[in-house]
Amino acid sequence: MSLISGGMEAGLHDCFDYILPLGTVIPCVAGAFQEHQVWFWTPEEADTINATDRCFTCWSQHKATMPVQLLKIIKGKYEPPLPSHLQREDLKHLHAGLDHTNKYFQGVVILSYPLTKLGDGTDFFKIVLQDNSCARIDSINILIYGKMADDCAKVIRNGDTCIVAGFKLAKSPTAREDGRHGCHLEVSEEAGSAIYIYAQPSTTTASETASASVAPKYVYTPLDHLKDGTIVNLYGIVKFFKPPYVSKGTDYCSVVTLVDQSNVKLTCTLFNGNLDSLPKIYKIGDIVRFHRIKIREYNGQMQGITSAGFASLTFDGTVGAPVVPRTSTKLSGVRPMLFFDLTCQLVGKAQVDGSSFLLKVWDGTKCPYPTWRVPIEARDLEGEKVLLHRLRNLTVDILVYDNHVQLAKSLKIGSFLRIYSIHTKQASAENEDVSHVEFHLHGGTCYGRGIGVLPESHPDVKELKTFLESVELADSQSMDSMSSLELDSTSNNIADLESQRCQQLSVTVLTDHQDLSNTVLKTIRNSRAPQQYRIRAKLRTFKPQKLYQSIKLHCSKCNSLQEVPDGDTFDLILQGSAVTPPNPELHSTSWYESVMWTTQDQKQRKITIHFVKHDEMLLYPEDTLLMIEGGTSKEIWKLTRRFKCVIPVRSTKNDLELLDLSAPFLLQGKVKYYGCKQCSTPKPIKNLSSLAAEPRPSWEPTEIAQVLGIEPLQYVFIMKFTLVDGTGALNAYLFDYEKFFQIPASEILSNNFLQQKMQMTMNTLCPPGRKLDDLPWLECFIKSYNITDGKKQQVYYQIFDTTVAEDVV
Repeated sequence: MSLISGGMEAGLHDCFDYILPLGTVIPCVAGAFQEHQVWFWTPEEADTINATDRCFTCWSQHKATMPVQLLKIIKGKYEPPLPSHLQREDLKHLHAGLDHTNKYFQGVVILSYPLTKLGDGTDFFKIVLQDNSCARIDSINILIYGKMADDCAKVIRNGDTCIVAGFKLAKSPTAREDGRHGCHLEVSEEAGSAIYIYAQPSTTTASETASASVAPKYVYTPLDHLKDGTIVNLYGIVKFFKPPYVSKGTDYCSVVTLVDQSNVKLTCTLFNGNLDSLPKIYKIGDIVRFHRIKIREYNGQMQGITSAGFASLTFDGTVGAPVVPRTSTKLSGVRPMLFFDLTCQLVGKAQVDGSSFLLKVWDGTKCPYPTWRVPIEARDLEGEKVLLHRLRNLTVDILVYDNHVQLAKSLKIGSFLRIYSIHTKQASAENEDVSHVEFHLHGGTCYGRGIGVLPESHPDVKELKTFLESVELADSQSMDSMSSLELDSTSNNIADLESQRCQQLSVTVLTDHQDLSNTVLKTIRNSRAPQQYRIRAKLRTFKPQKLYQSIKLHCSKCNSLQEVPDGDTFDLILQGSAVTPPNPELHSTSWYESVMWTTQDQKQRKITIHFVKHDEMLLYPEDTLLMIEGGTSKEIWKLTRRFKCVIPVRSTKNDLELLDLSAPFLLQGKVKYYGCKQCSTPKPIKNLSSLAAEPRPSWEPTEIAQVLGIEPLQYVFIMKFTLVDGTGALNAYLFDYEKFFQIPASEILSNNFLQQKMQMTMNTLCPPGRKLDDLPWLECFIKSYNITDGKKQQVYYQIFDTTVAEDVV
């Protein structure tokens, strides 16, 4: 034992029941408990041990008193041996109410979770052990508390054999969801529990290594060749999915139904404590690759569940999409109409309105498209002003909504985030030079939406920090040299500089007809119609001053305009339709499923909801179209928050039918869709079944309107601008769906943020209280046209092919 230094020889005799031969000392490189930086092996074992395997490190206490012990196998037996009074118990014999005092359970670790702390500060560690039995349920949750949790978290890895003794058996609240044993085992040092761990050493032979190098790396099993009890690799197309959600325990759970060329369906229930480890599925039609998924048979059907080493990749199933696994995306790889995860650093944040919040982030790369800047006051933006200025060309504004707002408020500037399922939206503009990309994190948790804060120790954070430190920042030298006094002065003058810029430059952008030269207003008024002009003028006044009154409904077929009906009109129509009771003979047809109930109020109304099916299956709520009879507007709006489309209907003798066209024929999100009474010829509701039969029903309002014989009305902005340029004045009308303000007219009545955005835009175009000389210049196109009113012909002017500049909105 002369090679063992530091007076450790006596301690070794206390810790091991055998004397190690001379020359078997190996430096410890991976041991979790490293009081003694040495490994001790028998000569036979030393020939097969890989230097990266874990060691049996000498602990400071005697093995008989240690609650967590590492084991070896020598000549087929555990060393040190287990206490003689312990007897092994199979998984199938673990039942509440039985005496398990002198029993132990043995299994292989197939899943382990990060060490966490409970509310009272107690360490908590969870693992899943798999029995080697052939029973349908072959795994169980092990909950470890206190110091034992900390010790186990340091040494336990997937694939280890664990022996648990002195456990308490309790009912598992997650058994139905995770498919594991109905009970779980609870262990702690205080309860006298013990855990014995055996790490299987690597024993791959040279011949096995050689054969593995020439054999195919992975074999993929078709879904019609799956067998009970096997662990396989497979590919599949997503037929149905339920995005990850937090189960009753500590896991995230996701449900996915797959099909492949064999047209066989496989439903997989996937659990993991790490959200990133579950497949990133965004839509039906995505393609997934699962490695090491376990197959089991239940009620005559094959099912897939996670097993040790489970891994997944997701690919966009859209024809022509690049074959690249869906993962965290850099800003430099962003494109419009994309859903992606972003790992980034938070440098600024601000409250926008009650339902949305701004996060200003960067990842060191530059988005290839112009990006949207959320309109906020500079004083409302939290963050280091110097850094925000230096990063102005690298940051993007992400607008988060609804349930994500509270978390966003609590985030600390400088923290590292992973934001899941960000949606990029391209603003409507004909000229690509003026289009921009907006970043939205929509409300809800579907598709994995959410914000995660990454710890400094996370490998992705370490990698990102290294990269960010290497980025050369614009104007960094000049900004760094500024004193705080100079910086304050610069910040105070920003508003004045912006005002001067607006006076010199146009706050609008021309999207076409660049060949036209400017014409003064006096010349235009003295010219005959119809003609097109390019002008440079100032906006003296506009109507209506109450901007919500500018929203109208327009029929492109008969060119009629009408006011948007108020909510009271809708309520009255619904009350009238509720007089006719639902017809039970129209319930649950081949293409929809019906549910009816009676309200508990005095009126005892009967409400019926018809859920439209696809391939005889009900879709996930965000993809579902439903029809409702007997509901109030309040009840209908609650449904629109959860389901994609809602159509109010009533029963007739032979079919369901739409309500009076004074009511919306469709509600989607917060938008009501109306039809033109003059141009529509409503068709039977059963025509919707043709859309439900399509491979991927999108339930677009235009498609729904077409099959129902509805001529849809479009939301438009109608405003009158009084323009002046020093030669005269001219009234020009704005008739626009969403190009001028870069705001959809259909959404503004139900969105406070968009209303504020429009108000801020008009305050920039026509600042209240300013003198005429201080107003900004507008560059725009107008066209003249004739309208005959009786016998009198009048000339009118309309703004077209013009949009508000990006830095204004």
